[in-house]
Amino acid sequence: MNTSTLKPKLSQLGSNLGEPYLRLQLERNTSAALEMKHSQEVITVPVGRIAPMPNMPDFVLGLLNQRSRVFWVVDLPQMLELQPLEVDVQNYNIAIVRVGNMPLALAVREVKGVMRLQAELIQSPLGTVSPSLTAYVRGCVLEKKEVLLVLEPEAIVNASVLQTK
Repeated sequence: MNTSTLKPKLSQLGSNLGEPYLRLQLERNTSAALEMKHSQEVITVPVGRIAPMPNMPDFVLGLLNQRSRVFWVVDLPQMLELQPLEVDVQNYNIAIVRVGNMPLALAVREVKGVMRLQAELIQSPLGTVSPSLTAYVRGCVLEKKEVLLVLEPEAIVNASVLQTK
């Protein structure tokens, strides 16, 4: 008997579990999911490593030099018109994302790790989230205790780039 025909292929098994997403904590009861294909790196940096820039929107924290690369750092919750990050913290939790050749550092309350989401669980954000969020959210997943926002990285990066020019 050929046992290889009984075992699911690894690629099939992965697709049954859903696509990988990076889970980010934005507020106490609000998390976000970002497709792993846009995630480059997760780091914790001291607040002092971010150079504030004058005349920027409030959600732009400044510039970060990380391994000879410079990134704009944005307070993602504040950009999404949620509660801004605390100002008296010593470190920022940052997810560096890239859309095309545009990198951006997203400061969040906590990076919760990697999760898998099945596409059929993602619902329209209309009527569930604030209208101001819909431009940055592809959809949402309603969980027991919170709403999981499935982010639209292109919209976030594009909006941030326009604000920093």
